[in-house]
Amino acid sequence: MTTIKRLDPKHCGLLVVDIQERMMRVIPAKDEVVRNAVLLIKTAKELGLPIVATTQYGARIGELLPEIVAEIPDVKAIDKLEFGCFDNNAAAAVLKSYKNIDTWIACGVETHICMYQTVMGGINAGYNMWLPADAVSSRTVKNYETGLARIREIGGIVANTEMIIYELLGKAGSTSFKALLSFLK
Repeated sequence: MTTIKRLDPKHCGLLVVDIQERMMRVIPAKDEVVRNAVLLIKTAKELGLPIVATTQYGARIGELLPEIVAEIPDVKAIDKLEFGCFDNNAAAAVLKSYKNIDTWIACGVETHICMYQTVMGGINAGYNMWLPADAVSSRTVKNYETGLARIREIGGIVANTEMIIYELLGKAGSTSFKALLSFLK
């Protein structure tokens, strides 16, 4: 019988991928992605998870959305031209610098491009890669669905934001649970 590894806040990090001004304009599920990314960031901050953020070709596509920056004002986004975060030397170095992290939870856009290639790179680098299906998206539903299917095929774990948060919390009644409860309702 295979034992299923639970998310452990001491060994998880949050990767916020390319939630930028010009990119999000063309994402139909923009509001849901941003809302859930913010909720994941609040959870990561509450639980002490490292947070890494990236932008894709920031000079052309713009900075992270103000809603994201407001939650992580001290996190400097790593700009990349590569689609996968682990294919960018600077991003890969930062991600790998967290020696106790064996799992990255990744949110952002686009599911079939940057998210897929980031999950693939993370798996190839030895990480467990979790993707909240309601905190990622693509310009079209078909690309979103194909991206999620391929991520599952290669061993990425697809869940949703609340599943991930409640698994990280583990139980009700804790200080962290109480701090996040108003955002979860």
